[in-house]
Order: sequence, then C-alpha cells, then structure tokens
Amino acid sequence: MSARALLPSLAALLLAALLVAVTLLLLGVSPTRAATGLLDGAFGSPLAITDTLVKATPLIFCGLAVALAFEGALWNIGADGQLIAGAVAAGGIGPRLASWPHPLAVSALLLVGALGGGAWGWIAGWLRARRNVSEVISTIMLNYSAAQILAWAVHGPLIEASRAFPESSAIAASARLQLYFAPSRLNLGMALAAVLSGLAYLYLYRSAWGFALRAIGRSPRAATFHGLATTRVIITTLVLSGALAGLGGAVQVTAITHRLYEAFSPGWGYEAIAVALVARLNPLAIVPSAIFFGALDNGAQAMQRAAGVSAVLVQVIEALVIIILLAFDSAAGRRLGRGLLSPATPDSAEVDA
Repeated sequence: MSARALLPSLAALLLAALLVAVTLLLLGVSPTRAATGLLDGAFGSPLAITDTLVKATPLIFCGLAVALAFEGALWNIGADGQLIAGAVAAGGIGPRLASWPHPLAVSALLLVGALGGGAWGWIAGWLRARRNVSEVISTIMLNYSAAQILAWAVHGPLIEASRAFPESSAIAASARLQLYFAPSRLNLGMALAAVLSGLAYLYLYRSAWGFALRAIGRSPRAATFHGLATTRVIITTLVLSGALAGLGGAVQVTAITHRLYEAFSPGWGYEAIAVALVARLNPLAIVPSAIFFGALDNGAQAMQRAAGVSAVLVQVIEALVIIILLAFDSAAGRRLGRGLLSPATPDSAEVDA
C-alpha cells in the first residue's frame, strides 16, 4: 500500500476538525481553547504522553485484528469479544502462577490470552467457512456472549476470595508486566503492539499467506479458480485476528488492571474499527492512528475542563471522520477527495490497483 492511500484519512481528519470548529463557534465556544485543552490533556506533560500511549495500546492490538480480517473482506466486528475472551483466559490463570519465574509467567499469560481470543475467532471462522454464516452476525453475537461469560465469571467461579466485589482475584506478582516512568502506567505492551504491527505488515504484503488473503478479499471466485484454499485461509485469518485482540486483553490484565471486572472493555474493539479504517488497513499506519484516538480519549476530560465542552465531543469527531471516509470511498466522494487533495493526483484506489 502506498503512502498516498493515506491521504483521504488526512483529509477526513481535517474536514472533521473544521466541522467541529464551526459548530463550536456557532455555540459560542472557542475552538482554539477546546483544541488547546485537548492537546494539553493528551500531550501536555510526560505523564500525559505516557497515558496516551497506554490508552492507545489496546486500540493497536484490536486495530491490527480488524485490519487483518478486513483485508480479506472478512468483516470481523468481534474484536471486543475476542479481547474479552483473551482477558478472561489470562485472568483465570493469572492468580495461579505465583510460583512461576517472572518471564515464564508473563509469557504464559500472554500466550493463554492469545489462545482465548483465537478460539473466539475460530468460532466465527468455522461458521463462515463451513456453514456460510455471516461473520458480521456471528462476531456481534459473540461479543455479547463474551461479555456475559465475563459477567458470570466475576460473579461466580473467578470472584475474589472475600466474595464482596464482582471482580476476580488479582493475578500473581510474577505474572505482571513491569511499569516504567512511575507514576505512569507505561509498559512493554506498547512495544509489543508496535512489533506486531510490523510483523502484520510483513504477513499481509510479503508472504504467500497474506497474498492469498488479499486475493480472496478482492475476488473469492477468482481465488478459488486459481486453487487457493479459501476455507483454510478464512478460518486461519479469523483465528489470527482473534489472537491479536485476545493478546490485547491479556496485556491489559498483566500490565494495567491485574484482575477482571464486569465492564472490562469500554468498547476498544468497536473503536478499533475506526482506527483500522483511518489507517486504511495498513498495519504500520495503525500505530499512529491508534495514538490519535488514544489522544482524543485521554484529552477529552482536559478539554471539558478548559473549554466547558462535553467530553462526548471526541466521539462526535471519531464519527465524523468515519462518515467522511465512507463518503470519500463512494464514487462521488473519490472525485471530491481527489479535487480536495490535488487536482492532478490519481485516485488512491487506482494507484494501489
């Protein structure tokens, strides 16, 4: 994928910012003050920067999961459920690893989380490949199933020893990722997410499996005609997609929360769809895209304090970006976007083709 393919995302961000600024002016609010508050909350201090990176970390894992599936025209809406499945698996074994050496305990927790998310993705992959069940429907349903299993677990078999609170017991100290730059919560999870983005890029664009996935996404009939094992690729892709999201859930458990509770995910898997779309499904671009959305989440409260604007405004910005991107991807939108970006610039989709 060429860098030019990311130009519509930049144009969408600029147009969304312009629309929000005009709306704020009409409401009598200073857009400059709101933007300054947002930036200060997200990047105004070393602690704010590290917290933005922490908030971006699960978005990277889930964004990679979404991008990997979407490249094969597999509409995985279930990254949230897969993240929860990975977290439940990690939180379930975490308290039992007290006697394990630290590197082995952390590795086991992350592996189990990836397996949990991968198993959740396998269900959707098997249903799509073997029973032709739409993965949109199955992954959405699996999201609710994972949330209900988590609620049952923290009220039942995994509830903490006193049984006073609906949360699991804390994982063993040996299974916790070390934090850096205290009192920040920065940990190696961000580095792991960045490494996986590079590996995902190589998988998609430098491997035979990635080529097969993209070929199936472009034309399943042509891929089948040329002998590609579409059933195996579909199942494998959704397993890998689920494993990435599940790994993100395990990182949250081992580095941040150290236990499970009912509202474990605030919707990272759904927000990751926006992250992946803004990145144009490019795994390398998912990192800055996730940091952008992490900055919006982290700076929302500071913006509200500075300008008196509801923190919900960041969700409006995210929605506008996606709507504008979808408009750009329509036939009329491509012509408009081409004109906005450069009258002489060919359509990004045509360049990629």
